[in-house]
Amino acid sequence: MQKIMIIEDDLTIAKSLQEELTKWSYQAFYTTDFNQIMELFTEQAPQLVLIDIKLPYFNGYYWCTEIRKVSQVPIIFISSQNERMDIVMAIQMGADDFISKPFDLTIAIAKIQALLRRTYDFNESDSFLNHQGVYLKANELSLQFEEKEMALTKTEMKILEQLFLHKSEFVSREAIMVSLWENEAFIDDNTLAVNIARLRKKLAEIGLENFIITKKGYGYGLMKGE
Repeated sequence: MQKIMIIEDDLTIAKSLQEELTKWSYQAFYTTDFNQIMELFTEQAPQLVLIDIKLPYFNGYYWCTEIRKVSQVPIIFISSQNERMDIVMAIQMGADDFISKPFDLTIAIAKIQALLRRTYDFNESDSFLNHQGVYLKANELSLQFEEKEMALTKTEMKILEQLFLHKSEFVSREAIMVSLWENEAFIDDNTLAVNIARLRKKLAEIGLENFIITKKGYGYGLMKGE
């Protein structure tokens, strides 16, 4: 279980991030003692740090610099200070990404997952994702339904992976596009729509008509059970 350290003085935000990350099986923790950041970091040895810019005593830039003296752990700034210079400063101090407040939790989680994959090169190739007898095989870039198998492009696989991982809910278009950034694929709203249309056509050919459903004005999900 990967540990994620949250350095945020707004307890409402810190708790909501912790709760959401826990749902995704991460061990998330936050601190209320902003004089002991490095002690807690050293003790817990997290795999990723989420940090605000405005903090009591010392700001996030200071703590980012201190962490970088001892570790190359991925760091994401989460802040309402989202002017261009704030983002540039964060990256110069050693941050890997920047999320502006207010933020969508789904998009934040997608960015965290993408950065963890890039950093630690997780190998999920041995596990199949399953939804109502449909199997998504990441290692084979394929999808299987009954006796039929369908080849997928990498982009199609990443789209379906997000939908399978969130199979009980809808995934926003923005979250799907963020999940594709880790492959450095240029995906805008129109490109995503084209890929979804192509996927639906391929799915229909193996008997999975309406397997991907749309929530108008939001995003996509998987067909629900009876």
